[in-house]
Amino acid sequence: MASEKQVTFVIVGGGIAGVTCAEQIASQFTSDEVYLLTASPLVKTVTNFKQVSKTLEEFDIEEQPSSVLEEKYPNLKVVQSAVKLLRAKEHLLQTENGQTFHYRKLCICSGARPKLLTQDNPHVLGIRDTDSAQEFQKRLSKAKRIVVIGNGGIALELVYEVEGCEVIWAIKDKAIGNTFFDAGAAQFLIPSLGADKKDRSLPCKRARYATDKTGAGHSGASGELGSALGPDWHEGIELRGAVQVWLWPAYVQLTNKKIYGCDFVVSATGVVPNTDPFLNGNNFKLAEDHGLRVDDHMRTSEQDVYAAGDVCTAGWEPSALWQQMRLWTQARQMGWYAARCMAADVQEEAIELDFCFELFSHITKFFNYKVVLLGKFNAQGLGQDHELLVRCTKGQEYVKVVLTGGRMVGAVLIGETDLEETFENLILNQMDLSRYGEELLNPNIDIEDYFD
Repeated sequence: MASEKQVTFVIVGGGIAGVTCAEQIASQFTSDEVYLLTASPLVKTVTNFKQVSKTLEEFDIEEQPSSVLEEKYPNLKVVQSAVKLLRAKEHLLQTENGQTFHYRKLCICSGARPKLLTQDNPHVLGIRDTDSAQEFQKRLSKAKRIVVIGNGGIALELVYEVEGCEVIWAIKDKAIGNTFFDAGAAQFLIPSLGADKKDRSLPCKRARYATDKTGAGHSGASGELGSALGPDWHEGIELRGAVQVWLWPAYVQLTNKKIYGCDFVVSATGVVPNTDPFLNGNNFKLAEDHGLRVDDHMRTSEQDVYAAGDVCTAGWEPSALWQQMRLWTQARQMGWYAARCMAADVQEEAIELDFCFELFSHITKFFNYKVVLLGKFNAQGLGQDHELLVRCTKGQEYVKVVLTGGRMVGAVLIGETDLEETFENLILNQMDLSRYGEELLNPNIDIEDYFD
């Protein structure tokens, strides 16, 4: 239904960044109508939020009807429609369903789309939103063998969770999960792939590993509009294949010359910021990864247009202990901070870069292990100027710290180590740890007693 509205705030995107931003704005400006535009009938909301430490946070993600948001915030209006065009110089945005918004402040939180090996191939599936996850479940139920290409979070979860179906996992790297782990952590986790899973009656998955890939990484557009899945997207979905055998509808040739037949291919080779709907006729500065470049107040190069989450790329000089990764924690943090920045601008108040950008921190779960990543956990950008200390107890825990100049700058904690808060403090306060040497990870010493 065609209409025109003069509004103060418009947020685009029903994922975690957009919903967090909209909630924050709606709660602060109760007398202003706030519009959240989403292409999906469902929105992603943060539940059970817990601040674990100064920078570490845990939360669940739930898909809810947009009416839940509107009931909670009477001034928040959710419009289910994609964006048709943006004229940033005129502060004008039009939706596919014919509505026109003359906004004062706009925040783009349109997320990212999956990179696909090839476009419009019925045998290649990308998993990004709820619809594609349900399509995957449907097709898996009839499958005997699938090929998973990629080495990020979704690929790691898939190869662990899928049962009753042979999985060919093709990666370009020398070790699994290199986005999150080094080779040592990968070796710690690999036995979990073949182990029986708790509370599973048919642990019959077989997996092969090929440290190579097809032409993965050649990105293209995707027609998927929904917001990204939560970290526990596979919970409640039965990822079980068929048991009969037939001729393969698809074949994959890897660069190691091996050819595998399969029922379908899962392309899990990363994402591309979903900027296309906003670029035509505007003058946005894009980063090398094609994200909307934002400054330390989440502002794009177009006046009064902000961006947060997967669609944007941090354009400020980052802290020595922080890096951007397109993860749920950063989507929530960026959405929350973008709302604060918009509010401060409207109220003509000063605002400083939030503390959450001081130290990279992330809690997740892989192969049923708790995983905590802190700072330069993979020695990112340190070159050869660093030292690693590692402690590993097979089947229980893997602890790695990254030191430079005797000071801790990163850590990987797998398992129930209870070290995250202590290590976070050591990284933040940059204490010289040279005199402790390898005793820093001595399992017979309670490290918390050292640094209380």
